[in-house]
Amino acid sequence: MEEARLKTGIWVKAMLRQAGQKGNPGMVLHHGDDDAGGVLVVLLGRGGQMSVLARTRTPDGRQAWFRATGDAAIDQASVDAYVTRQMERDPDLWVLEFETPDLTPPFEAKLI
Repeated sequence: MEEARLKTGIWVKAMLRQAGQKGNPGMVLHHGDDDAGGVLVVLLGRGGQMSVLARTRTPDGRQAWFRATGDAAIDQASVDAYVTRQMERDPDLWVLEFETPDLTPPFEAKLI
């Protein structure tokens, strides 16, 4: 059964609030389509370590996330290059950034 889908703009506001309440500040780096834009999440860890998560769907239609830049932490230049390539493909893309010491999502997220 497919779960109900929120408009992306509403989902973004909720995740920023949820993460902020847990002490993980976040910000919008790029404002995408309010209704149905895709989402990338940049995680900023200790010592400048970074990772990028991309939102996807499981075969049964549930929301999930994957480490779009691989399992290893990357640097700012690699994040910027990846995000730029994705935004060239999808101008409706949202890009969020969250501070999280251990590169785990500061919001409810199933990682696949």
